[in-house]
Amino acid sequence: MNRIESLPSMAPTPPHDSNIPLTVLVSTRAVIFDNENNLVVSPATLSLSPQTGTIISILPSILPASSFPSDTLYIDHSPHLLLPGLVDAHVHLNEPGRTEWEGFETGTKAAASGGVTTVIDMPLNAIPPTTTVNGLKEKIKAAHGQCYVDVGFYGGIIPGNSAELLPLVEAGVRGFKGFLIESGVDEFPAVSSADVALAMTTLAKTPTTLMFHAEMIPPITASVGDDVQVSEAPLAPSGPLTSYDTFLSSRPPSFETYAIEEVLSSAHLAPELQLHIVHLSAIEAIPLLRQARKDGIKITAETCFHYLALAAEEVAQGDTRHKCCPPIRSSLNRDGLWAELSKLDSVIQTIVSDHSPCTPELKLLPDNLSYGCGSALGHTTTKGVNGELITNEEGRQKERGDFFASWGGISSVGLGLPILWTEATSRSSNAASVSIIDVVRLCAINTSKQVGLSHKKGALRPGMDADVCIFDDNATFVVGREQMLFRNKVSPYQGREMRGVVKETWVRAEKVFERGATNRGFVSKAGPTGKLLLEKREI
Repeated sequence: MNRIESLPSMAPTPPHDSNIPLTVLVSTRAVIFDNENNLVVSPATLSLSPQTGTIISILPSILPASSFPSDTLYIDHSPHLLLPGLVDAHVHLNEPGRTEWEGFETGTKAAASGGVTTVIDMPLNAIPPTTTVNGLKEKIKAAHGQCYVDVGFYGGIIPGNSAELLPLVEAGVRGFKGFLIESGVDEFPAVSSADVALAMTTLAKTPTTLMFHAEMIPPITASVGDDVQVSEAPLAPSGPLTSYDTFLSSRPPSFETYAIEEVLSSAHLAPELQLHIVHLSAIEAIPLLRQARKDGIKITAETCFHYLALAAEEVAQGDTRHKCCPPIRSSLNRDGLWAELSKLDSVIQTIVSDHSPCTPELKLLPDNLSYGCGSALGHTTTKGVNGELITNEEGRQKERGDFFASWGGISSVGLGLPILWTEATSRSSNAASVSIIDVVRLCAINTSKQVGLSHKKGALRPGMDADVCIFDDNATFVVGREQMLFRNKVSPYQGREMRGVVKETWVRAEKVFERGATNRGFVSKAGPTGKLLLEKREI
């Protein structure tokens, strides 16, 4: 496994005695740093400050409750794991404008239930998108008072908004995303090579991350392609539109490799700018990225829980819950992603959810899959992707289970840790597997670094935010509606047995979620107390 990059310096560990009220969490197993700055699983005593919301001290042993003042809140979580709260650096919360798809309240509740203490919101699919400072202000207004975890924001790059990029940096966005293929929503069009070059030169000296949805249709290709997230069927489909194989063949790996080559061709314009490929799915792109990194280009990639847990061969006829772009590929491709993660020099530095929900109607689920998912039965109209009203008759003209006409996106925020742990433990005898230390590295330490928050998020260290996930790595559960706290209960994971249960989630030393407690587990008497992370990025 690759090493941790650019960690905060080791902070001195203060004595455990204190004159201020403390919260102390202990366990026989915690993922912390040793004296050589290596991540280890160790007994630990974490002293937290409710006043500052930070970690006061970490000791690599268990101190008894008698070691602390009598008013200390002392909780022994043994044998469960104490992990840093996860940082999901790729989430579509969609509010305002498409709040019926997802919103800050439901999305951050779902995150908290899965041990995620920080989410970074994508610049689409809200209306307006976060492509201007005014658009960011609308986001902030919509998010105020609704968030159960801390939330940061990305800006977007679209044709014609280059003058907004530096002001957005000043306003606190954590990075920028652009599409090299049409996004599927009218207000967030794809960028050209000239737009990419302009964004790179504009941001060349700025501490930020420039990210790309890396799919492009090569000028010569055997695939007629489905060049947007939502479209009419291609003129010459290779098979039934309800067959996943038909959809998969329309977005071959060459779409990803061609787009990545396009990004790399402009990288010389901003040699110090951190570049990043979102939701990498095709293993054919890995050698390109490895060579680029060897050549000194600052580029990383992320993959998603669904590319590591799902496979094309397993997708049933018409099960559009599995549609996303880039697509879920073969089990052989999935094995290749795991093999890459196991390498010391892996180009895949982070794993994220890419939670991209929509209403059940837009998934065009067959009747046998749509029961109980919350579709608007009885309504005379439904809202289309771009806000157009679609009558029931018009809706019936679209074939249920059509992978080309349905919205592309996987809903999974808050399920990522058990998804990843289930698959990792099933591969435990395989060299291409990950440990709980690797999970922390890929889903917390490196994701916080990706968005310039490694000074306060993503690790258990004195002085950092006291974001803690209590994880029972042996418990199992079956994903049902009660586990899917995001707004629309449409996910390919429904009905699957998972290994690993988040017992509690603490955000800045406050317990916000407790499995099995009243109010569906949301125990904070103050309600949603998540902060909006709007400090100007410095790293």
